[in-house]
Amino acid sequence: MASLLADRSFERILLIKPTALGDVVHTIPVLVKLRRRYPDARIDWMLTPATAELVGRHPAISNIVLFDRRRLGQIAKPGQAIGGIWRLARQLRRARYDLVIDLHGQLRSAFFAMCTGSRVRVGFDRPRRVNRVAERTLPATAYRHGWTGAREGSWLAYTHRIPVPTLEVHAVDRYQRLGALLGFDAGPLDFGFPLAAEAPAAADALLAEHGLTDRPYAVLAPGTIWETKRWRTEGFAEVAQHFLDRGWGALLVGSPGERERCREVAALCPGATDVSGRTSISVLAALIRRAAIAITNDSGPMHLTVAMGRPVVSIFGPTDDVWIGPYRRENAVARVSLPCAPCYFRRLSQCPHDHRCMREVTAEHVIRLVEEVLADAAACCPSASDSTVS
Repeated sequence: MASLLADRSFERILLIKPTALGDVVHTIPVLVKLRRRYPDARIDWMLTPATAELVGRHPAISNIVLFDRRRLGQIAKPGQAIGGIWRLARQLRRARYDLVIDLHGQLRSAFFAMCTGSRVRVGFDRPRRVNRVAERTLPATAYRHGWTGAREGSWLAYTHRIPVPTLEVHAVDRYQRLGALLGFDAGPLDFGFPLAAEAPAAADALLAEHGLTDRPYAVLAPGTIWETKRWRTEGFAEVAQHFLDRGWGALLVGSPGERERCREVAALCPGATDVSGRTSISVLAALIRRAAIAITNDSGPMHLTVAMGRPVVSIFGPTDDVWIGPYRRENAVARVSLPCAPCYFRRLSQCPHDHRCMREVTAEHVIRLVEEVLADAAACCPSASDSTVS
């Protein structure tokens, strides 16, 4: 079946991977390989408004199919939501896609894949509970709550399924398994994408406002959606102070919903610069591109930093860095080894161990790792030294 697809030519392709930020960044190499494989095809990508603002200008994309999750999910206005879903379904049907690729693997994405009417719908196989080639054993909760395959019965919507022979691979490499079905080339993975034209200027204005135009600075992103993935604000404050003592800037970033945590860090570290809630994703990317290093939890800014080719250190606890860590940056992960982690619990109320996996990561550990990563970056590329901010 795989060879049949690899030998076929497709002219109208839909890629479904609308959110979240890290997942979308991981999908960019798939987009690039799709364009190389089908240079003359129409390749559309279903994206949310926020992710479209970041990657929607990629030259490999023909059109954006906008998936406004907030509007379509308005429970208070079910009539509008149903109408929006109906219009989106009709739009997908009219496009007459001959290949649909669903890398999201949930009921809603499978629903939209079915709405296209395409005769070729590709997605991941059903969940697997075993690791056939694993050299380690994770807690049972990791397999119960983490990604193990297409979810919510979505695999039933696919005509061709990407096999899941093992879970012991990074999400980026898991997505690349699509290439065995479609005949992708074996070239290197390309995470690059053009920023919005106004993003660098907006980033420059923020840096000038806070006196960071001619100083190296570190980006610190203390927020996450999951409660359990949040490292201590006191820890971020200590790391921020380390950069201030170096003579650098410490730039706190986050979404509007993460402003409270950023304010807590800023209050604990006078001199840190808080720009949370003031940047679009594109402006955040521009700030990261100029930064000497980023310090994050397991979050979208971590993956964005890797895509921008900048040094990063990330604190991990309830999630598995092998599956979803900074891609090919194994030396950039700070975590403590505990038999209960990773657990993939999302809420602190689910944790029976008082959040030990994050609480026991010390600022000293993170700072030591920061210095090692910066030294490695300077050795590999002298332009990544302290004096470089662009």
